[in-house]
Amino acid sequence: MPSAPKPKSEKQPQFRCTECGWTALRWVGRCGECQAWGTVEEVGPPVVGVTRARSVAPSAQARPIAEIEAESADTWATGVDELDRVLGGGIVSGSVVLLAGEPGVGKSTLLLDVASRAASTGRTVLYVTGEESASQVRLRAERIGALRPRLLLAAETDLATVLGHVEQVKPDLLVVDSVQTVLSANVDSGPGSVSQVREVAASLIKLAKTRHMATLLVGHVTKDGGIAGPRVLEHLVDVVCQFEGDRHTRLRMVRAVKNRYGPTDEVGCFDLSEVGIVGLSDPSGLFLSQHAEPVPGTAITVTLEGRRPMVGEVQALVTQSPLSSPRRVSNGLESSRVSMVLAVLDRRAGITLHQHDTYVSTVGGARLGEPSADLAVAIALASSLLDRPVPPGLVVLGEVGLAGEVRPVPGVSRRLSEAARLGFTKAIVPAGTRDQVPAPDGMAVLEVPDLVGALRPTVLLSPS
Repeated sequence: MPSAPKPKSEKQPQFRCTECGWTALRWVGRCGECQAWGTVEEVGPPVVGVTRARSVAPSAQARPIAEIEAESADTWATGVDELDRVLGGGIVSGSVVLLAGEPGVGKSTLLLDVASRAASTGRTVLYVTGEESASQVRLRAERIGALRPRLLLAAETDLATVLGHVEQVKPDLLVVDSVQTVLSANVDSGPGSVSQVREVAASLIKLAKTRHMATLLVGHVTKDGGIAGPRVLEHLVDVVCQFEGDRHTRLRMVRAVKNRYGPTDEVGCFDLSEVGIVGLSDPSGLFLSQHAEPVPGTAITVTLEGRRPMVGEVQALVTQSPLSSPRRVSNGLESSRVSMVLAVLDRRAGITLHQHDTYVSTVGGARLGEPSADLAVAIALASSLLDRPVPPGLVVLGEVGLAGEVRPVPGVSRRLSEAARLGFTKAIVPAGTRDQVPAPDGMAVLEVPDLVGALRPTVLLSPS
């Protein structure tokens, strides 16, 4: 006798991506939202049906916004000036800060230093580690000089136990490293899943707001550099900071992606060494090379990281190519913009490079993603091809258009002031800049309308 068909109301299993939370009714190898492979897992039947919430009388009547009393936020400095710059002056009591970055970039070292400095001021700090043992964290703290009596350490991965530690210690600052390793028994899924991260983060945020306790959360990132876990995690927290840096260099940068208490265009610079992580109030020297004599193929520019001007050096090497398709290699610069500059040099300036291998790089691991570096790339390439060095003490600013024009860039005043402070005496800027921005004392500023006008005083007329 054939079996009876299943009723239509029977719930079917549901599959969800562990990276972005995308759901599907059947398993697929690749997520349809974030395009990640092997991240779709079965999470059980979907919840069917919608319940209507009943209305409840409010405890307080809504009032005009002008009648609401403004309360000033209780902010205290962390002692790390570069981090305070990014946070907008310091940590606000009751706020939740999410710090995300790649493995080995220095997140744990930075937060351990912050916890130590807070404990040295008399605050009680609870540091919860779910990725390392307590002895491993103790060794790092000893190496960077972060041993403090009021800095308490707990190696836990269970959410209920973490909450119990908080109730027992009553800390002023809570550090959780990391939110992806903490597991809630109320959610039937593995640690790091979308539902687990959502539940753990919501519980910690509620506790922080209730106890008026500042909380720092460490977050993982995906292979594409985005914050792992559900997107709602970034909406729940008050501040989201991205920790960036090349593991082959010592420079680290922290930038605020979201900040409810301050600006989101500030960048903090750090130097990661064997003895810990140290803030860099003047990091421009890391991005410049030292030469006894001018060398062809180099050009200096000034970029803006948020509101912070930073001097960077572009180096280019042009050689005759033995291949039918010459190599195009770029490091620290967007390859698409370098290819565009090569095309503009060929078409608008008559500098042909289609039979040459070109290598373009920055100094010190800097990443120049701003269009204002276009002119420095063009001059460095032309300088290397013609084997003529750029005049010393010169900085160049400008975006190169497809028609060969040099377009204005924002923040020219701050860029030129930073260059003058470091000893540069000449600058090439887009036409019309001096009408809006006065030149700093001791600096000669030359305006150029197009790429040929910028090349003529730098490499085309330089002595061979």
